Amino acid sequence: MDKKSWIAIILCVAGLFVWQWYITKTYPPAARQQQAAAPTPAPTASPEPEPTPAPSAEKSQPVMAARAESLQTDDAEFVFNNDTGGLEQVVLRLHMGENQQHVALNRSRTMPIGALGFEPGEVLGGFEMSAKPASGQVFFTHTRGDGLEISKRFSLPKDADGKGAYQVDLEVAFRNTGTQTLAVPDFFIGAGGAAPIHIHDLPLYTRFDWGHEGKMSNIDVNWFAASSVPILGIPIHGERPLYLESKPDIEWAAVASQYFCTIVTPKSGAAPKSVWAKRFEAPKLNGSPIFGVQGGLVHAGFSLAPGETGRHTYQIYAGPKELPRLRDLGTTQEQVMSFGMFGFISEFLLWSMNGLHSFLGNYAASIIVLTILIKLALWPVQNKATNEMRKMALLSPKMTELREKYKDEPQKMNEEVMKLYKEYGVNPFSGCLPLLIQIPIFFGFYSMLGVAIELRNSSFFWVADLSQPDTVGHLLGFPINVLPIVMAGTMVWQMVITPKTGDAMQQRIFYFMPVIFLVFCYNYASGLALYWTTQNIFSIVQLYLTRNKPLPVLEKKSVIAKREAAQAKKKPKKR
Repeated sequence: MDKKSWIAIILCVAGLFVWQWYITKTYPPAARQQQAAAPTPAPTASPEPEPTPAPSAEKSQPVMAARAESLQTDDAEFVFNNDTGGLEQVVLRLHMGENQQHVALNRSRTMPIGALGFEPGEVLGGFEMSAKPASGQVFFTHTRGDGLEISKRFSLPKDADGKGAYQVDLEVAFRNTGTQTLAVPDFFIGAGGAAPIHIHDLPLYTRFDWGHEGKMSNIDVNWFAASSVPILGIPIHGERPLYLESKPDIEWAAVASQYFCTIVTPKSGAAPKSVWAKRFEAPKLNGSPIFGVQGGLVHAGFSLAPGETGRHTYQIYAGPKELPRLRDLGTTQEQVMSFGMFGFISEFLLWSMNGLHSFLGNYAASIIVLTILIKLALWPVQNKATNEMRKMALLSPKMTELREKYKDEPQKMNEEVMKLYKEYGVNPFSGCLPLLIQIPIFFGFYSMLGVAIELRNSSFFWVADLSQPDTVGHLLGFPINVLPIVMAGTMVWQMVITPKTGDAMQQRIFYFMPVIFLVFCYNYASGLALYWTTQNIFSIVQLYLTRNKPLPVLEKKSVIAKREAAQAKKKPKKR
């Protein structure tokens, strides 16, 4: 291999390490939180009589004593706050977080779920609260000086112990109690905030998602940070304090962490006209500063005649990213799973894994069995590819002669090599077919295991949690993750026993694959390393079984054709 090739390979591997460090490093201490107040659009006026504009937000709110009320199901506890008139946090009874505490969504409490305001991030306060826990309802009222009364009703759906265990219905009403027409300005309903639940949760999963036209758009929390070219430090853009997008047919908005989400879906009233999101500094995890994201749906302003009431209703889901539950929400909310371009594969793998778990009772065993079933299905393809690779290995001396003969004529050399393949009936790309099939499966597993709530707190021998790296200790501050190391070792073993094809440089490049996969999977969910290790071991066994078979006969196609023709002549003709 020449010097340029070595330099290119070293730079690629170094780049992978830099990227892995970048996405897994803890955030530096948070800089001063920037506030961005979007200008309040002009309210929609009615023709007659001339409306009295309502102020966009009251600068001073009455100070109210802290008070909380809860609505509970078997799966969740919904905690409400009187002043801000919203859902302060949602405690998930079936899911444990850090320090053996129940997972609490919106625990940062920067903006309640279902909060109302007139400028992004600025929540209207001063609500009075009353609750009817027996009927599963909480009421809020707020009356402004101009006669605008804002009321909210949060209620548990009737099947709160079934499919709607993590759902709350919200009704928002605006009533004009004055004697003049009021112009209500644009207002938002907040989806609360989301931040990493676990110290190892990847920041790329802390996102603001929203649906429109049957598809999803999203940003992650890194969108707000200043960006520059790695290593060189050339700035790309500065900090971005506000994300704001407008569409005519917005269906829902959500804030999400790696395994949980809060989704607000409008059910009646005028459709939202835009969405917004901001970044905030969340409570530290084990002393490490982190960021979260909050956002909401923006509705266009409207006019209210004296005594008139305008209503909007919403469905709120605050719970785990469980595909069946998200599908039951009725629109396209399941897209918060973010399976990517191989989503159909991820969904099939998730369905298969859960189906196997219903029989085996263990998710690690389900991953292993699912991997073996996939490898068994690909056995004929792998066998054919291995046989072709052995033929390629037999052709290696002839190819070496051609390369030496035409070393100064690369175009001629390639032509002669292709003639050689054709003459002996060898397909040089057949050995790549199993890899081409496995790559979509790998990325399907990668996307699925990264958000599969089922793997949280699922153990396997020394692995305490299949959704986290299997760290067994630290060496000089660097985590020792066993499964990715075993995975890389089995990849090297597989490459050693695989029939060698191609030139020496190509073979050396392939030996960097274990390094690339090691970097790719090292700090990812250990369930992914378990899958790839299992498939490596299965492939090794298959290669040993294939290697013990007699070597294939390398014959020219013309010789094979003559022999087949001779055999055909010897066969008696049917009468």
